[in-house]
Amino acid sequence: MLDRRTALILLGGAAGGLVGVVALTPSPGSMRDEARPDLYNCEGCAAVAERNARGLSARVRLASAQEPGEQMTLTGRILARDGAPAPGVIVYAHHTNAAGLYANGTPETEWSRRHGRLRGWARTGADGVYTFETIKPAPYPDRSMPAHVHLFIGEPDKRPYYIDDVVFDGEYGVTPAYRAKQELRGGSGIVQLTRSEGGVLLARRDIRLERHPEGAGLGAG
Repeated sequence: MLDRRTALILLGGAAGGLVGVVALTPSPGSMRDEARPDLYNCEGCAAVAERNARGLSARVRLASAQEPGEQMTLTGRILARDGAPAPGVIVYAHHTNAAGLYANGTPETEWSRRHGRLRGWARTGADGVYTFETIKPAPYPDRSMPAHVHLFIGEPDKRPYYIDDVVFDGEYGVTPAYRAKQELRGGSGIVQLTRSEGGVLLARRDIRLERHPEGAGLGAG
């Protein structure tokens, strides 16, 4: 039995040829009033705590200027449930290289082996802003899903969870069916790419924090 996120991943590639499907694109600010029962059902969330939060900054470079691929800045603001900027939130990101591979992962930790080399952690300041300087990832070689950036959230004194992947509007696999099947964790992950005057791709992904179940602190469950 596939969970919703796995089904969405498979759908991104399989639905690439669908036509005639009509679906409304949910608002990026959409959010649930109640806590998700599967909020913490999260393969990979353990990586959020791999780095000490005290040493993290709001702006992080994942890929050097020499990394093959198009330079891209992924940024956005994390908002609390009431719409105020959320400080002290860790955002963990990882993605493929320009060939669609999680290449050259080091044997440093379990998660670096799983998530590859292009990964890192940001921690929001008072303005709630996070920024990753990196490259634009490519789809997997088997074209099983769109090019994407995985994002995970670690709020102070709360268990971590994943949010919808960042994917790029108008590109391979971001179909009407994909849009319709979004979980909208943290809002929609579909972003519009623009380009700065210097030629760097810009992707903005604002994030609405999810509601947590009552009593679900770090020591719970």
